[in-house]
Amino acid sequence: MEIKQNIKLAVDAIVFGYRDKKLHVLLIQQKFGAMKDKWVLVGGFVKDKESLQDAVKRELQEEAGIDLSYLEQLYTFGDDINRDPRMRVVSVAYYGLVNAKHLTPVADTDAQDAKWFPMDSLPKLGYDHDAILKYAHERLRAKLIYQPIGFDLLPSNFLFSDLENLYTEILGKEIDRRNFRKKLLTFGILEELKKKALKRGRPASMFKFNKKKYNDLCKNGFHFDLGTV
Repeated sequence: MEIKQNIKLAVDAIVFGYRDKKLHVLLIQQKFGAMKDKWVLVGGFVKDKESLQDAVKRELQEEAGIDLSYLEQLYTFGDDINRDPRMRVVSVAYYGLVNAKHLTPVADTDAQDAKWFPMDSLPKLGYDHDAILKYAHERLRAKLIYQPIGFDLLPSNFLFSDLENLYTEILGKEIDRRNFRKKLLTFGILEELKKKALKRGRPASMFKFNKKKYNDLCKNGFHFDLGTV
């Protein structure tokens, strides 16, 4: 049976960053086409001899000047055949996490601007990117409970209150801070440093995430579950 098909394959990147005690997402402003001047997620078409991972990393570099070492495949969006006004496009979405404090995007190729937007102050996005971003945000919230991905958003050394604020911001609700601290410290994946920082005029302990300890625990069947915080 002859199959007539004219479907394009694309990738989109949802990059979450944490800065100024708020969760942000990286967006670009389109320079050309039907979505000119609209803010959208970083993304584009996959080349014929290119892997999906290579494609999304290339788009991040070309459109926003960003290099990410880790991106996780999120979902494939294509059920809405009119999601792209140009043609039938199926997009494989990836999401990544970065400490955005010292990471400044630089627009290039078909992007006229690129910057971080707080999740509580987003513009209306082009294509179906509002729905993609919502899906990614929900996945991030769910995953935060059973995997300590939040450490990717913090500096290497941080106050425990920074971690508490991060969870509060991503989950969109207040947490039981005493219970949260007790649960997290029992896992043994945080190291308290000799270095102190001033907090409200008083010395406060600094911590770092022990990735080796976490990876070793995972190999032995460690189950990270904060439950209700």
